[in-house]
Amino acid sequence: MKLIKDKKIVIFILLFTIAYFIGGGIAMLVNAYEKDTLLADADNWGLGFSTEGQPPTANATADELKKYDTYYIGDTNKKVIYLTFDAGYENGYTSIILDALKKHNVPATFFLVGNYITTSPDLVKRMVAEGHNVGNHTYNHPDMSKISSVEAFRKELEDLEKAYEDITGEKMTKYYRPPQGKYSVNNLEMAKEQGYKTFFWSLAYVDWYNDKQPTKEEAFKKLLGRIHPGAIVLLHSTSKTNSEILDELLTKWEEMGYTFGILKDLAEKQE
Repeated sequence: MKLIKDKKIVIFILLFTIAYFIGGGIAMLVNAYEKDTLLADADNWGLGFSTEGQPPTANATADELKKYDTYYIGDTNKKVIYLTFDAGYENGYTSIILDALKKHNVPATFFLVGNYITTSPDLVKRMVAEGHNVGNHTYNHPDMSKISSVEAFRKELEDLEKAYEDITGEKMTKYYRPPQGKYSVNNLEMAKEQGYKTFFWSLAYVDWYNDKQPTKEEAFKKLLGRIHPGAIVLLHSTSKTNSEILDELLTKWEEMGYTFGILKDLAEKQE
């Protein structure tokens, strides 16, 4: 009888031990998955808007991103907008956009690619002369989430740095925006190792199709209805609609009580 009882105790201890380690292994896997789970699940920056005038939900929180020197939104308690433009090429509208920014004394960051810098040096120089910042959108505009080599990643950024320095005689500010918002956690880590801060956005709209430009009404519906405190706004300087509405858009945002900040201030405040 005692032998049977001892066997039962041994079996119980054995089963408990197996369950403990299996459970612990599962817990470790769950914890590893939960760490930056939103970042790990996505390679394409995405947003979800639920309430007008309020910040969207995103692939990751500001705190998750901060460890990679990555940002997508500023202080959500302050009505400050950080205006950015992506430019893969010059489409004839940048001068109009710069005129509107100058009229309102609004600073912006232009994320440029190699083609833009080499074909439109005078516009690049004007951006710099008028107090705007030029950021790194890579030289060739590839899908950076597919690049795992540090050397290839570095080359995309350094080639653009060199093109910018050749045109302006100045060092490029180390601000990076992944083309099309495609990224991996590894990318964010590599950018940080290169001394870059990565900037996504908290407000954008479909403005990049030349043959399917949004109407003024469609643009205002998105850009006024979804604006929110601390917004990093992404517009494309290739957009005819953006060039036509920007002066009025800036006026409307100002009438809503918004002011305009620069990405440097946003990053420094969140460090």
